[in-house]
Amino acid sequence: MMISTRGRYALRVIIDLAENSKGDYIPMKIVAERQGISLKYLERILPLLVSANMVEGIHGKGGGYRLSRDPGSYTVGEILRVTEGDIAPVSCLECNAETCDREDTCRTLPMWTRLNDLINNYLDSVTIKDLMEESQGQDS
Repeated sequence: MMISTRGRYALRVIIDLAENSKGDYIPMKIVAERQGISLKYLERILPLLVSANMVEGIHGKGGGYRLSRDPGSYTVGEILRVTEGDIAPVSCLECNAETCDREDTCRTLPMWTRLNDLINNYLDSVTIKDLMEESQGQDS
């Protein structure tokens, strides 16, 4: 499993909105500049977050994006699943994967299943608020 730039950038965007919006809408251009992400790339990420009801967006003058929930309610796992799709370490464990004809005899499936559980449980235990607090501790 390799997390793409889309997943990593989505995390950065959510953290940026959490730290800077104070309830106001922030123009995409400002987020792009602060995060060093091309506007064109951000235009592909934000609609995913909007359709998942993670951020709210309005167009026009005074428009932009803001979080739709408290930063403590967003998990890293949730955000990565929206941007990456499934985050299973092997294809046979992906959601809606076809049943493998070796499932009953596969010697490695229990290991992959445990790894998948560890990854998902960990990513689902880390919130955006946690990441914000960790980075604040590094600044001091």
